[in-house]
This record gives sequence, C-alpha cells and structure tokens, in this order.
Amino acid sequence: MEQTSPCARHHMLLFTLLTLVALLLASVVVSLFSDYATLSASLDQPLSRLRWIVGDISEVAFYKHELPALGMLVGACLAHFAHVQGYRWQGFAICYGSGLWPWLFMSSLLGLLLSHMLWGWTLASGLWQPTFVAFVSLPAAMVLLFGGGWRVCLSGALLGAVLVTPASLLLVNFLCYPLQVPVVIGNVCGMALASLLAFMLCKRFPSLVRDGLRPRMPALVTDKPDYGAFWVLRRVLADFSEAAFFGNELASLGLLTGALLAYALAPLGPAYGSELLLPMLVGQALASLLGVLLWRRHWRARGWYPTYIPIVSVVPASVLTLGGDWLVVLSSAALGALFAPPLAAAISQRLPGYMHGYIGNVVSMAICTFGIVSLLVLIRGAGV
Repeated sequence: MEQTSPCARHHMLLFTLLTLVALLLASVVVSLFSDYATLSASLDQPLSRLRWIVGDISEVAFYKHELPALGMLVGACLAHFAHVQGYRWQGFAICYGSGLWPWLFMSSLLGLLLSHMLWGWTLASGLWQPTFVAFVSLPAAMVLLFGGGWRVCLSGALLGAVLVTPASLLLVNFLCYPLQVPVVIGNVCGMALASLLAFMLCKRFPSLVRDGLRPRMPALVTDKPDYGAFWVLRRVLADFSEAAFFGNELASLGLLTGALLAYALAPLGPAYGSELLLPMLVGQALASLLGVLLWRRHWRARGWYPTYIPIVSVVPASVLTLGGDWLVVLSSAALGALFAPPLAAAISQRLPGYMHGYIGNVVSMAICTFGIVSLLVLIRGAGV
C-alpha cells in the first residue's frame, strides 16, 4: 500500500484543521438565527439538512448541534497532531495511542454520510430518527480492531450504514416509540446487534478486512500517572469524547465549548431545544467523576475502564425524560456511575477475540438506562 510522506500528512492535517475552523466560525453565525424546532421542521432545505448531518457527530452526547460537533473535531485534529509530534500537551493519546485517528474519522464519517444517503428519508416522518449511530459504533470499532487501510475503512463504513443504522431505526420506531421508553435504548441495542452480525461476517469473510494495517499496541498509560486529583479531572474531561472512540481532553474541550457556545447563542438550539443542557452537563460530569473515583483501581490495573457510559446514556436519558431537578441529576449520575461500568466490563470480557469490546459497553447502556430511568419514574410517581 502506498504511503504518504510525513510532510504531505502534515499538510493534509493542517488543511483539515483550517477547514473545520472555518466551518465552526460560519456555524456561529447560523446558530444565532435558528433553534432545534426550526431546524427539524426545515430538513427539506439543504442548509438545514447539512446542519442535521453535522449535528449527528455530537448526537452521542445528546447535544445535537453543529457547534459541539465541529468543536470536538477541531480538538481531535489538534490532539492527533500533538500525538504524532509527541507533545506532552496532547493529554490522553487520542484513539488510545493507536495513531489511527485519521482512518477512524474517515470510516465513521463515510458511514454517517452513507447512512443519510440510504436512510435519510426516514426524517420525513417528523419524528426524531437515529441517523447518527454509524458515526459512533461499528466503523470506528473495526478500524481499532483490524487496523488502518482503505479496505477496513470502507468495509466499516458500509457495514455501519447497511446494518447498524437500520437496526437502530427499527428498534427506535417499533419498540421505543410504541412503548414510550428512552430512544437511546433502541440506538445502542441496534449498535450491539448489528455489530455482532458484522464481526461474525468479518470472521466468515476475512477479505473484508484482510489488507488492513495492524495497529500499534495502544499506549493507554505512557507517562505512568499517579492517578491523583489532577489525573482524575483530566480523565473526567476525556470521558466526554470517549463514546466517539477519541478519549482525549482536547476533543472533549472542543465538544463542551461548542455546546456551551451553542446554548449561549440560542438556548433552544442544543439538546433538542429542551433548555436542559446545563443540568445535563452537570449530571454527566458528576457521573464521570463518581465513576472514576469509584473504579480508579480498575483504571490503575487495566489502563482503561468504561467510566464514560453514564455520560452518553443514563444521565441524559433521565434528564430529558424527567427534567433537570437535583433529584434526577444526582440519582442518575450516582446510579449510572455505580452500575454501568462494571456491567460493561463484565460483558466485554466474555466476548470472543474477533469482536470489539464496545459491544459490552452499549449493552450496558441499554440495560442500565432502562433500569435506572424506570426506577426514577417510579420514585417520581411515588412523590419522593
């Protein structure tokens, strides 16, 4: 496979960064004049559809807005550059130190675009649809498991679009909506079921991924951290971009800065126009903090642990379902931090070697979201 020179890669990275910054600045202006309801009601217009697609990149954190999406990508681009150059300010090495961020981003983005080409028509129903799922699931997992290369990149994108997205669409529309359960359950169950099938296909037909370059061993802990207070705060910040398989403070900082900027410009813009972004952010940060503190021994022993799970499942689903009062925020954060990470780890450890462990993470998201949201609904109904 032909390799590009380091100089050419740096120029491509700089061009990508400048393009993202330009899009970010343009989006600031657009965000001043639009809220979520206006956006979702005008998806037949090219600009609105483009904003929806870009917003899908931040959908996994429940922000659904182009500013946090572009902010996260700017931060990720900087983090990858810093990782390649070996700069200490890179934070936690993006994509677990594999050096595969360009391939991972390309596969995820192609999966997202293909999903909209194939399934974008579902948005005409007027109901929210999980068009984002391919960006944060199988394509990225395949790149991390099988390595870089165009074959893995394109196979991951295609399988994400033809398996993951329709699976989530079916579960959301025929399970979550009729039963009135949080749609995140349908999203992540679709990711899990479709990914199980996809990895079995890869085992049965190895030509799907055979020419992928094998990734370097992940450098999860390169600086032998002391796991003290500063490490805990860094880890909490990095958890915000973990669901996109970035796991980096710069990417998370871009995500959060973009979300807060979007809220400041138009409070009815991010988080589906719910005006619940701030309590959601508090609950997400608290869930990660409690999880990192509770399970720090596993971070120390294993180098990585899925403390990010409540950020993208239990907490935002609880807040959007029940509101942003202190009981919902604190309870969902504490229960999510206590139960979701160990359940995910237990499931992932039992998966065969040809499957990526993220499947256990999304199964944990489904189980814990259903259980904890149901419990909080009962508590709220009892008037506690």
